[in-house]
Amino acid sequence: MIYLAAVLLFSYLIGSIPFAIIISKMVKGIDIKQHGSGNAGGTNVFRVLGWKWGILTIILDALKGVIAVVFISQLYLLDPVAINNPTSLEDMTIIRILAGVFAVIGHVWSIFASFKGGKGIATALGMMLSITTVDMLIAIGVFIIVVSVSKYVSLGSILAAFAVALTLFIRQNVFHAEIQGYGTILPFVLAIIALIVYTHRENIKRILSGSESKISFKKKNK
Repeated sequence: MIYLAAVLLFSYLIGSIPFAIIISKMVKGIDIKQHGSGNAGGTNVFRVLGWKWGILTIILDALKGVIAVVFISQLYLLDPVAINNPTSLEDMTIIRILAGVFAVIGHVWSIFASFKGGKGIATALGMMLSITTVDMLIAIGVFIIVVSVSKYVSLGSILAAFAVALTLFIRQNVFHAEIQGYGTILPFVLAIIALIVYTHRENIKRILSGSESKISFKKKNK
């Protein structure tokens, strides 16, 4: 069990790396948590430092989820003890999902940022791309469309998360794609959606009141 514990610990630690804070300090010498929305995530970097640094932050945050799922999870294979697995998924798939979840938890409650990190969207994106690629690619398309039209990154993130669950449901029940582990993956995705809605609860209030900040792709003045 020591290697399983190592998977969870290292996934949490890789998820905890606060790229938004690191980049904002390196680029402008500021603490991103003291500017904009006060959130240590890619969207706030986007608003405060501009789209180039925002996109870089989002990519790095997404890579945390990919690294946890694809690489850190492999530590389990050093001593693959049986786990209590009532699902139709292989044990290794469950380990990969757990690794991704702990990376998201690390991003949201970062040990390196006084347990105040980002909202988990980018890291969840990287995790889900590694687990259910087709559905995530569709969700990315939804995100791009929503953000392009509304200029609300938070709204795009929330609707993209719901798009993953909807796409899974349609592929399995309408197109009969026979998604392996559908009965496990869908509840897992719904749990991720619940976390995303929770971390965006203030954004939802601001969207409803019309006070949510919109993004701009215009170059910021120095």
